Amino acid sequence: MIDISKAHSQVQLTFPHRLKAWLGTLLLAASPLVVAQEAVELEPVLDLESLYQPIHSQLIYGQTATDLIKELEEKHYSKVDVDDDFSSELFDNYVDVLDGSRLYFLQDDVADFETYRYILDDSLKNGSVEPGFDMYNLYLQRLLDRLIFAINTIENDIPAMDFTLDEEILIDREDAPFPASRDELDELWRKRMKNSVLSLRLTGDSNEEIREKLSKRYRNQLDQVLKTNERDVFQTYLATVARTVDPHTAYFSPRDSENFNMGLSLSLQGIGAQLTSEENYTKVVELIKGGPAERGGNLKAGEKIIGIGQGPDGEIKDVVGMRLDDVVDQIRGEKGTVVRLSVIPADAVSESSSRVVAITRDTVKLEDQSAKKEVIELSYSGQEFRIGVIHLPTFYFDFEAAARGETDYKSSTRDVRNLLEELKQEGVDGVVVDLRNNGGGSLSEVNQLVGLFIDTGATVQIRYTGIRAGFTRAFGDNDPEVVYDGPLAVLVNRTSASASEIFAGAIQDYQRGIVLGGQTFGKGTVQEIIPMNYGQVKLTRSKFYRISGESTQHRGVVPDIEFPDILQTYEDLGESSLEGALPWDTVRPVEYSAYYPIQEFLPELTRLHEQRADTSPDFIYLEDQIERSLKYRDRTTLSLNEAVVKAEREESRREEFDAENMRRFLKGLPLREWVDEDSDAEDADTVASVEEDDTADVAQLDSTDDQEVAANDEGAEEEEEADPLLMESGFILVDMMRLSDGGAIAAQNTKTRPSLN
Repeated sequence: MIDISKAHSQVQLTFPHRLKAWLGTLLLAASPLVVAQEAVELEPVLDLESLYQPIHSQLIYGQTATDLIKELEEKHYSKVDVDDDFSSELFDNYVDVLDGSRLYFLQDDVADFETYRYILDDSLKNGSVEPGFDMYNLYLQRLLDRLIFAINTIENDIPAMDFTLDEEILIDREDAPFPASRDELDELWRKRMKNSVLSLRLTGDSNEEIREKLSKRYRNQLDQVLKTNERDVFQTYLATVARTVDPHTAYFSPRDSENFNMGLSLSLQGIGAQLTSEENYTKVVELIKGGPAERGGNLKAGEKIIGIGQGPDGEIKDVVGMRLDDVVDQIRGEKGTVVRLSVIPADAVSESSSRVVAITRDTVKLEDQSAKKEVIELSYSGQEFRIGVIHLPTFYFDFEAAARGETDYKSSTRDVRNLLEELKQEGVDGVVVDLRNNGGGSLSEVNQLVGLFIDTGATVQIRYTGIRAGFTRAFGDNDPEVVYDGPLAVLVNRTSASASEIFAGAIQDYQRGIVLGGQTFGKGTVQEIIPMNYGQVKLTRSKFYRISGESTQHRGVVPDIEFPDILQTYEDLGESSLEGALPWDTVRPVEYSAYYPIQEFLPELTRLHEQRADTSPDFIYLEDQIERSLKYRDRTTLSLNEAVVKAEREESRREEFDAENMRRFLKGLPLREWVDEDSDAEDADTVASVEEDDTADVAQLDSTDDQEVAANDEGAEEEEEADPLLMESGFILVDMMRLSDGGAIAAQNTKTRPSLN
């Protein structure tokens, strides 16, 4: 997913990093002050009537709603009609935002809401957000009611829970019907509470310990819910209005605007991570390249934070169910201070696999995210080859420094140019540009970067709206200098987006190099930040297209040769998974010529690649990972039978353990030693401290269980393994050189498109 934003009067292509859009997503970034809020255990009276207080709107909210509708109707790329159809779609979206898991509203509640279905458009135009507040207030009542139920169940009913019964709970309730009655809702929540208790039973906690932990958790969540204010409701409602137009259009209130703008700055302070709320958990969306969390190697995207401690010895406070902005406040802090996070893996179904990660807060600078190079050495058919690799995490450009006239401003093109010159001096035989997880960046930078590998020509086309509706303009490289004209590969994956897709698409269309990896994200729309009197709107203003005329929207860039990509197993990752995303289409191609006959080589290159992949321990392991991921993804229910859950967990651990050991055996590496789960729990504290001191060795492993085994492996260090995808990219480049005349690729200059009149 990408986001082409206009900041400081410059167009940028950036990655908005999560698929449920902006709502609930905050960057752990620049905050000079530490707001270390400690969870205060409250004992509120568990009575709905005394707890619930309706939330009211303010005059400025209605005025802002009118302004937002005007911006949407006048400036969006597509024609936006805020009418009854829009109102109906907004209604459904808002109900999903409030209760997408069908855990709070009854069927009668939703039926009563139907009176709003076709009047939301009129109320917004008339400067009223009252329907949004009315619906939210009922949701707030239902939420408080469920929390009271949860607390009463946890504090009174744990001893009576029978974990030998063959009960189960639905994992994903997105398509489930709303409960028809209070009794049906109570039964649903009884099972949810039983699942929470079972998760802690599997860690070895006693009933009293479980009661204490869960009571504190849900009372803390109740306390946080009671802090909901009118700004929260307003942001939720107007953000839903904006996203009803398309998934990348968003409204930010003043507070959320500040957080959003942090993501566009060049210096961020914190741990360098993006978080989002998912159910009752705080989930790590992404680690910022070069940030302290990414450098440490212990925190991973997809993991869930369940506790936070301040300093190296501070007590870890439970944050499950806590407001996201409050979690962010606890994690942010001054450079040099330590925060400790208790986290569980992304695919964990219980908290028994939790571990503690210590991170020293630091400043995340653009320099830490700049392009880097390495050289990998290959032995192939008795010959030695050197392949240069350029890792580019984003297409960056320091607009402010350039505007000030500084000559040493940061530029991805400038940095890559220097790295290419260094690689040529080192005598590399080919170059791989690694754009995996590159979410985009500056449009001008990607144009210039393509220009380092071609003489002149278009790199992207932009189609506009508004007064220039239907007008398409080609952007490209006008500098005839070619910095590197040798064998080239571009490595991408599912989270390569925006500017990455422009670069990969242009290299592929020109047949200047071969594109490898996984299908890219597939977002081909352009957003612009427009300030408002109260907050700002991120609005889709245009679309971009490849020089072939094809949009990357939905489809992304399909590699010439595909590699196993675990990210492809995530159903909610990619533009095609987003409701309301603009469609794929085409424009007229521009004139361009192919540099090399890569398509002619492709069948043989593919055959040779598959021959290696079929016997590669790493590729076999990756395919096995994907197969296991798909198996668990397809699960629809979770057992509440303790014996069944234990058996499933043991089977999953054993499958991962055996797969990793088979990979190691085939590569001649030392095998891991199996550690029983009970031993893992007993050694948890020791493991955490070892991991903090030995991250270099542990960071290579794929599962929490393997990390524990490695950490207890008498401190033995292993040589860092080469990235198998980079190595295979190098082998494909060597194949391409061997297939070409004279051992080097010769320019063919074959015309692939007719000239346009």
